[in-house]
Formats: sequence, C-alpha cells, structure tokens
Amino acid sequence: MARTKAELGEGARLADYLSVSLLARVFPAARVHEALNAHGCNSQRIRRFPAVAGVYYAIALSLYPQASYEAVFSAVTEGLAWAARAVPPAPVAKSSISELRSRIGSDPLRDLMRTCCLPLADQAALPQAFYKGMRVVAIDGSRIELADEADIVQTFGRPGSRTGTAGYPQAQCVALAECATHAILGAEIGPYRGDEWELCQFLLGAMEPDMLCLADRGFSGAAQWQQMRATGAHLLWRARDNRLLPVHQMLADGSYLSQIEPTKQAKRRVQLSDAPEAASVVRVIEYQLPGVKQGVQDGSQQGPQHYRLITSLLDPQQAGALELAALYHQRWHIEAVFDELKTHLREGRRVLRSKTAALVRQEFYGWALAHYAVRWLLHQGAARSGQADEDLSFTAHIQLLRREQPRCGAFPPSATPKTSALVASGTERKRQAALRAHAPSQHAAHGQA
Repeated sequence: MARTKAELGEGARLADYLSVSLLARVFPAARVHEALNAHGCNSQRIRRFPAVAGVYYAIALSLYPQASYEAVFSAVTEGLAWAARAVPPAPVAKSSISELRSRIGSDPLRDLMRTCCLPLADQAALPQAFYKGMRVVAIDGSRIELADEADIVQTFGRPGSRTGTAGYPQAQCVALAECATHAILGAEIGPYRGDEWELCQFLLGAMEPDMLCLADRGFSGAAQWQQMRATGAHLLWRARDNRLLPVHQMLADGSYLSQIEPTKQAKRRVQLSDAPEAASVVRVIEYQLPGVKQGVQDGSQQGPQHYRLITSLLDPQQAGALELAALYHQRWHIEAVFDELKTHLREGRRVLRSKTAALVRQEFYGWALAHYAVRWLLHQGAARSGQADEDLSFTAHIQLLRREQPRCGAFPPSATPKTSALVASGTERKRQAALRAHAPSQHAAHGQA
C-alpha cells in the first residue's frame, strides 16, 4: 500500500514537531523546511524520523557528546511523539540514523546558520556590545582534531610532528562572533593546510555596515582588508611587526596615517596587479602594555609587549587612539568562543565523532548551531536579570539545556509566559522579526514557538 504524502514543506508548523524545545525556538521549523527544500533533501513521505527531525538531531548531537547516536535520537523524538499525541517511536538503529544524516548532508545546516544566527545584543540593553554605534565583532581561526579515517585524512589532511605525522587528522575552522554575547554569526570548516582566508570569505555575508570587526595578525593582508571593507564594516586589526607601514601623516593623538598594499606575490595570487587602487589608507596605532613581557627567550625576558593596530577609523576625533587600544583587547572574546566550543560543549572529547568527511562538515555546523542555541538561552537569562552575558556561566546553561531537552514535550505549544521557561526579551523579539522578514508570508505566523 502506498504511503501517505507528508506535508513537510511549505507552511509546516513548529508545534507539529518539537513543541517549544529550545532548538526549535531558536531555529524555527519553517526555516529548517526552507533549507531542506532548497537542497532537495526534505522528506516526501511520512517517516518515523523525518528530515526536519534529522536536522534537529544533527544539532542535538553536539549537546550530548558522550551519549550514543541512539540515545540522542531518543531525546529528540520525545518531542516529536508528544507533538503527534503518539507513543514514542521504537528505537532506531544506528545505521538508519547514519543513512538519514548522509541524505541530509551539511548544506541545510550551513544555510540555517546564515538565516538564524543573528546578532543578539541590543544597544539600549547592552551598550558594551557597541562602540560609537557600531556592533563589536571578532573573527579568528582554530584547528580541530578529527577521527582517524581514510576519507577524512584525504579531505582534511594530517599535520606533521617531530616523529613524522600527528596521531589525528585535523581541520581548520574560522568563526565570526559578537564579542559581548559570544554569539557565533558564521562559521566555516576546511582542510588543515588550506588558505584560512578562503574560509573567511564565506563569512563576509554575515558582516554588516554597522559592525566593527576585530582580528589578530593573521588577517592583516591588503586583499583581505579590501574584501572586508567592501562589506561596509569598519576594521580594527593587529598588524604583523614586519609589515611596512610608512608614516604619511602624524595625528594629534599619536597615531598616524599610512597605507597597506598587496605584496607582489599576493598580487599574482589574487590578480590585483591591474587593479586601479591596490593600496588602502589605514590609521596606525602603536603602543605597549606596561609590565607585560613578550616572553622568555634563552632564559632572559624580552622587552615589553608591543602592539601595532591598523584601523579604517581614520578620524582621531571620532575614535581616539587610547579608546581603540583598549577596545582591541575585546578580541579575546573570540578565543573564549573557541574554548566554549572545544572544551565545554564537547566535554573534553578529543575528536569529532563523525567517520566521513561529509558528516564531519554536518557535525561542525550542528556544533556551531548548538553553541548559538546555548548562547541564545544565556542571553535571555542575562536580559531578564539585567546582567551582562559574561557574568553568567556558559557551562551551567549547557547543563540546564541537557537536563531540559529530553523533557521538551512537557510544555504545550500554547504555554503562557508564566509556564514557559523561555520568555523573549526585546532583543529576541527583534531577532524573530528579522527571521520573519526573510521568510515567505505563509511562514510568518510560525516564526515563534
């Protein structure tokens, strides 16, 4: 007998699947369906484990790093069973879960990040997230270890070591995050020995003209500067000590105007040799931190730590050198984001658990989405209590989420603010409005849980 067609595409309601669980609240089912439909991997028939639930499962996988695939599946499907007023489904074999993950792939989760991972901070409620009306964000890269499988080694590569090769293959990843809230606005993964800036180019779409982007010395190339400035965002980056920055004009606050231009090698690589304007005017700020040494070499301490920043904010009256020097050190927030991802969210697991390159990418995007969901929950709590996000414990919120997610079916979709554990702040209402603004009209009513 032919199976009944499932209405999982246009117009599917959030309450049909995961009730008011956190993941569905942050990543509305309508958005998940759009991403699945866009890549032709949505379910066409009623299944015990439909594709939309598979996406939530791929995200939840990072919330339970020590649990088996089957146990995570059970945690997700409890919400599905409650929404359908049905008995929880029978356990699903690990092979069936892997088959569904392979059918979904990584592209829908990547699209979900682009449409749902929006800035959280509101200037009125969290002024420290902004500088002169610009939202402060940071970009950086890191490396993660992967399972030692032939397909993964071939795709991502393996670093060398003093004894030959490292024990595990590795991938490099980059992330763009809002400094004050640690919300990941974009993330990308690529081969260990690939060009880091090529990964960063995927993040340019998350940049906005009202942002001020901080970055370390690895991102101070002229071509990188020009591409980032083309988004309209302002930049405050640290420059390498050996970069040539001639003094063109001294300014009243001790900074000076200079320019950066591509090297000959960079011109050949990115074909900028015929560009009419290869150089970019920048403002340079140099300073030292009192009492902070560069390190220890040959048993003796080196001199004070020297910093040299370049910025697109050229007017010292608009942004003083001392203000920008102090502001730059908010860049450490992106380091804290990677620590949250690699240490606290994964509970010390050495490698990602996926065994193929395609599923590594899916797990990575699900990992970043899970981090955003925890940060969203933390931000709601901070907004309600009038605290800064950094004053609340990321680890405690992960533990709260891990306790509550399996019981997501305990709340009806019509829960009132008194019974719901998640009450949207003004910033969240704006975020939900932004989600609905990009969605088709028939989905507008389903942007919130």
